[in-house]
Amino acid sequence: MNSSSAKERRALIMRMLEQKEEILVTDISRETGISEVTIRKDLTILQNRHLLLRTRGGAMRRPVENTNEEATIDRKRMFNIKDKERIGEEAARMIKEGDFIMLDSGTTTLEVARHLDQFRHLRILTNAMNIATELMQYKRFDVVLLGGHVRVNSQSMVGPVALSVLKNFRGYKLFLGVDSFSIENGVSTPDLEEALLNQMMVQQAGKVIAVFDSSKFNKRSYVHVADVKELNCIVTDRAMPVGLHAKLKAANVEVRLV
Repeated sequence: MNSSSAKERRALIMRMLEQKEEILVTDISRETGISEVTIRKDLTILQNRHLLLRTRGGAMRRPVENTNEEATIDRKRMFNIKDKERIGEEAARMIKEGDFIMLDSGTTTLEVARHLDQFRHLRILTNAMNIATELMQYKRFDVVLLGGHVRVNSQSMVGPVALSVLKNFRGYKLFLGVDSFSIENGVSTPDLEEALLNQMMVQQAGKVIAVFDSSKFNKRSYVHVADVKELNCIVTDRAMPVGLHAKLKAANVEVRLV
């Protein structure tokens, strides 16, 4: 199978592990029609990426991570794939030709970058190496990648160099990735350097659009990034917790559900 099919297979395996703590190769094969040999290879690859644990005849979930312990971007990429694609597509509809935008690091903001085909002229800032690589494929946008220290987990640039470059830019439309969100605490993240950069992004933005799937709701991480009142819009999926939409509306935050 091609690489895209391989990604879909492995994403399906991870979704199955969301439903059951342990799964068997025979069950995966029966449900998907994929050979057991191929599934075993997929499980080995996923284990090498620290996404699951191999067991005799199958695999099991790795221990649940504390929200203050950051997952790698490879792990995040395996979850809620379709939701993130829809969120990215909807967020891209908020962009206009000629806009100045900033794409924060993250798997959902990466999906925003993948939905810019209709545009010819955009100025784009990003702190994410993988997003900059994605944008290069368009061969027509004015792209600035912030310099700085590379964080392997998020493939993002942080630290004094990134902050010194970012302070030169204002008024952009920010698409903010989110690790944790709650009404009481707003946006938070496990990493201090990431948080400091995010804080400046928010402060200097003309409009702040948070893009994240519903698994991030009602969670809190170590470091505060932004209060709810600092957000202009949230783009998320329809599994948003009951009652939260009304609270966000009362806080003058636009909500777009996909």
